[in-house]
Amino acid sequence: MLVGVPKEIKNHEYRIGLTPAAVKEFVTHGHSVMVETNAGDAIGFTDQMYTEAGATIAPSAQQIFAEAEMIVKVKEPQPNECKLLSKGQTLYTYLHLAPDATQTELLVASGATCIAYETVTDGHGGLPLLAPMSEVAGRMSVQAGAHYLEKSHGGSGTLLGGVPGVAPGKVLVIGGGVVGTNAAKMALGLGADVTILDRSLPRLRQLDDIFRGQIKTVFSTVDAIEHYSSKADLVVGAVLIPGAAAPKLLNREHIKAMKPGSVLVDVAIDQGGCFETSKATTHQEPVYTVDDVVHYCVANMPGGVARTSTMALNNATMPFGLALANKGPKQAMLDDKHLLAGLNVHEGKVTYKAVVDALGEELGLSYTPAEDALK
Repeated sequence: MLVGVPKEIKNHEYRIGLTPAAVKEFVTHGHSVMVETNAGDAIGFTDQMYTEAGATIAPSAQQIFAEAEMIVKVKEPQPNECKLLSKGQTLYTYLHLAPDATQTELLVASGATCIAYETVTDGHGGLPLLAPMSEVAGRMSVQAGAHYLEKSHGGSGTLLGGVPGVAPGKVLVIGGGVVGTNAAKMALGLGADVTILDRSLPRLRQLDDIFRGQIKTVFSTVDAIEHYSSKADLVVGAVLIPGAAAPKLLNREHIKAMKPGSVLVDVAIDQGGCFETSKATTHQEPVYTVDDVVHYCVANMPGGVARTSTMALNNATMPFGLALANKGPKQAMLDDKHLLAGLNVHEGKVTYKAVVDALGEELGLSYTPAEDALK
């Protein structure tokens, strides 16, 4: 199979779909890999490294989209990239379709087979291709929040860890999954006063064991969100409904009641955001302020630490990518129900129900089960 790796074009996105080491794995399995020139240069993966790994270097993304059988990316294709896809091609990347009508419409029109990293599952009920970026984003959320709490960046001037004689800052993490757990680890490491809200009692028990009582675990209710957000210096939105639009857990009234100069970090922004006042931002202009509360809503947070993120992502995506190349996409998905769960669009059909639930009425879409679409 000819695998193509274009350069990412989203604002300040420096990650790349395949590292040189991953290219070598594909080549060793008998596949050809074409990488756009300078695609990994910004994070130290040079064209020479890709050539030595067995790839050929393409002068443009247009050539890759025209010739490759499978396109491996990191971020969702931008509109001009969607228009380069065609029937018979496979796109393997993050998609986050539920809050993105434009992308969904263009991918349906392309006729391509589109597999979303974020909806591939595993035998433990997890999302193995989302997990590494969730770990990165969770850790970055506190790093970013601490930065924007500084007075010179619009914050209240609070040091999360405090100092002897001065109480530490309060961090509220909404959601106790991979993002929330990693956010809590970072906040606790800085010496903050940390509270996690979640709606799963078993998960709250796990978190209590993991942190040995060093953080507060609270069952998530509207009242709890209202109470703890009003006292927090930093709130991290870490909720996820796989493949679906994120629920709005903090409304405008909650945000008005927060302390002036407090910071919101919405890690769920790829799925539409979990705060009513959230709107996607970029690494170039990462924050804005609503009602004296600083909002950090960067839609590709892990892109800020692109080298670490690329290597972590490739560790997770490469085995599934090799299966797609070795067996062909259709057979690989029919053989593996977890990879099949990643199929969101196939030859004009939407195969992930949460996307149809979010956009079906707006775009006139109907749901086709993934297995039926392939057969």
